[in-house]
Amino acid sequence: MNSAHEKIKTQLSSGERVLWSGQPRQGVIIRGTDALMIPFSLLWGGFAVFWEMSVINSNAPAFFALWGIPFVLIGIYMVVGRFFVEAKQRANTFYAVTNERILIVSGFLKHNVKSLNLRTLSDLSLSEGKSNEGTISFGGGSPFASMFSGFSSWPSMGTHLGPRFDSISNAKSVFETIRGAQRAA
Repeated sequence: MNSAHEKIKTQLSSGERVLWSGQPRQGVIIRGTDALMIPFSLLWGGFAVFWEMSVINSNAPAFFALWGIPFVLIGIYMVVGRFFVEAKQRANTFYAVTNERILIVSGFLKHNVKSLNLRTLSDLSLSEGKSNEGTISFGGGSPFASMFSGFSSWPSMGTHLGPRFDSISNAKSVFETIRGAQRAA
């Protein structure tokens, strides 16, 4: 059994069977939304560092130096930190399809369990990319979800993206497993 199955096993009800379990792709991922986020983060971070260095070199009051520190920290997070935080979030995320429901168990700083009943699950969509990897979304989510998917590592942003199996391998096969489980439920 893989670690995803072991993590999911603790969440099962009696008589509930796992039809599929897995995790999102591991490691750092550069997404399409990063085409805008990377230049923006470089501009933000560059300006924040420029501001901070200018204030320090000009012997301005300490308030101005302190004022720039949060902006520099946000810039560092936006330039590099967000990639590693998102990778850590995905490493602690586990997905499952059972004969009764969809389970998403996650937790980087706190333990979260999302359970979606197969009988009442109305909206199901598949977005497939290269090499059979894709994302399966459940429910509507925010209309701006795709625009802000680059911010998924920001605190609480994942709730606005809606429940989903993000960056899973053999996504179409998992999608068909879900549809088959819905018909059987």
